Amino acid sequence: MVRSSWWRSRVKPDGKTQTIAKPGGGPNGLAIGPDGALYVCNNGSNFTYVKRMGLTIPGHAPETHVGGQIERVDISTGKVETLYSECDGKRLIAPNDLVFDTVGGFWFTDHGSTTSLGRTHGALYYAKADGSKITQVLRELITPNGVGLSPDGKTVYYAETFTGRLWALPLAKPGKRGKVEGFTPGQFVGAFPGLGYFDSLGVEADGAVSVATILAGGITTFWPGTKKVKHVAIADPLVTNICWGGKNMKTAYITASGTGRLLAATWPRAGLRLNYNA
Repeated sequence: MVRSSWWRSRVKPDGKTQTIAKPGGGPNGLAIGPDGALYVCNNGSNFTYVKRMGLTIPGHAPETHVGGQIERVDISTGKVETLYSECDGKRLIAPNDLVFDTVGGFWFTDHGSTTSLGRTHGALYYAKADGSKITQVLRELITPNGVGLSPDGKTVYYAETFTGRLWALPLAKPGKRGKVEGFTPGQFVGAFPGLGYFDSLGVEADGAVSVATILAGGITTFWPGTKKVKHVAIADPLVTNICWGGKNMKTAYITASGTGRLLAATWPRAGLRLNYNA
């Protein structure tokens, strides 16, 4: 089946939901921008979904998929507008996740697409929230997914799904990549120690990077600059995201997508507060 009538909902502390907007397509990662609006990576229905062993599993892109876009959603009215659908004249394939920096720009990943014939490359972009500029910073990436910024804003992290690798790109200034030695598109941080795919990520207050891990089912945390890695198992093979809230930022909210659940757990460390909130 193809999910074509997606919407964005607010989940209240008591578990009740409230529909905010109905953008259609495939809304994925989202964040509050400097204007208080919600910015959404819409992959344009980049996946077909099947039921297997009671789980909802994403598969190949449908033949009808033509690309995705970055959308801006007015939280108070639900109005949805397309901010970016292309870069340098080329259509965005499947925007996946985004994060805002302190000057109001945002980094986002384009996951690319998989079909029965093969796979397209993904990319890492930087864009302005007012719709005035978008730049492809890294290209030919293998399924880039989660993206986040270090506490000092001098490094952008991105996770690749199929390689199960976490990468870091040093920044010369907001939106501008720094120098990376060698032949890789970024600095290698670490990989899952076994069979696991990476999805979205969150950065903790101490600089650790926690990555939602598929197949292995859980959250894998890396401490950049060290060899320390810790995996927290969760009873769902399709754990796809983590973020934090609460007064001390130690309540972790985790999406268990295979079983369609939003989980809340006390986390041993505080999450990093995002630059903007509603």
